[in-house]
Amino acid sequence: MQKCIADSVAIIAIDWCSGNARENEIYEFSVMVDHCLHATAPRYLSELCTFIVIDVASRRHLRSVCQNELMVPCHKLTSAGRRAFSVAAPSVWNSLADYLRDPALGLKSFGRHLKTFFAHY
Repeated sequence: MQKCIADSVAIIAIDWCSGNARENEIYEFSVMVDHCLHATAPRYLSELCTFIVIDVASRRHLRSVCQNELMVPCHKLTSAGRRAFSVAAPSVWNSLADYLRDPALGLKSFGRHLKTFFAHY
């Protein structure tokens, strides 16, 4: 049976880090995803970062659609699967505060807000 990684456990994607190293990894993943969403990252990475889109009318009011969350693919391997960029990056992005996931933020302002977020975290 295939298990999907939960959005709320993004920290598990980088559980091999500790302390400041963990914050640095989260920061790097977040900045890379922001570059992917603004089409300034390589295309092969940008293709892995896709927003959750629901075409069914009855599901268009799902919270994940309104909060700019990325789709986290299912993975089979518990050790290597959750550390893959296709799983770890969207998981880290989905664990950020709502105001940081705003697509209207530019690259520089996103980095500034993200550093402020970690200073208060």
